Amino acid sequence: MEAIGWTHLAAAAAGYLLGSIPFGLILTRLAGSGDLRTIGSGNIGATNVLRTGRKGLAALTLVLDGGKGAAAVLVCGTWGAEAGLAAGLAAVLGHNFPLWLRFKGGKGVATTLGVLLAAVWPAGVGACLTWLGVAALSRYSSLAALAALTAAPFYAYWLAQGQAAGLAVGLAVLAIIRHHANIGRLLRGEEPKIGGRGN
Repeated sequence: MEAIGWTHLAAAAAGYLLGSIPFGLILTRLAGSGDLRTIGSGNIGATNVLRTGRKGLAALTLVLDGGKGAAAVLVCGTWGAEAGLAAGLAAVLGHNFPLWLRFKGGKGVATTLGVLLAAVWPAGVGACLTWLGVAALSRYSSLAALAALTAAPFYAYWLAQGQAAGLAVGLAVLAIIRHHANIGRLLRGEEPKIGGRGN
C-alpha cells in the first residue's frame, strides 16, 4: 500500500507540474502580444488568447493546454490506471492554480477535455462534441464548457463507469466552481460571447 501511495503522490506531482505550464501566457509573450493577464479576463487560457486577435495562437494554446492534460494521464498511466487518473486531476489543478503565477491560472476547460480524452476517450469525445454544439448555438464559451463538463460524468458512467466516472465528477465540480462568475453573468445576460471582450 505504501508503494502505491508513493506512486500516486509522484504521479500527482508530475501532473501538477505539467499542468502548471502556462502555454497561453508564454505564447502571447513570445508573439509580442504582452502579458495575457492584463488582457480581457486576465485568464491564461485559449479563450482569452483569442481576445488578443491572434486566432492561431489561441488554437495552439487550446491544443497545448489539452495536450498537457492528456500527457499527464498517458505518461503517469504507465505506473497504473489510478496513477494516471491522479495525474490528470493534478494537471487540471496545476493549470487552474499554478505555483509560478501565485496560484492564479485559468479555468481548466481545455486541460480537462485533454484528461478525459486520454482517460476515457469516448466520454472525452462526447464532451468535446457537446462543447462544439453548445458553442455553435449560443456563442458562449463558458456555457459550452459548463454543458460539456457537466455532461462528461454521465458519458463516463455509461461508457466506462468506475474511477473514470468519479474523476469526471470531480472535474465537473471544479469547473463549476471556477466558472461561478461566468454563471452569474450568464444569468444577468452580461456574459461576453466568443470573440468578444470581457471575462
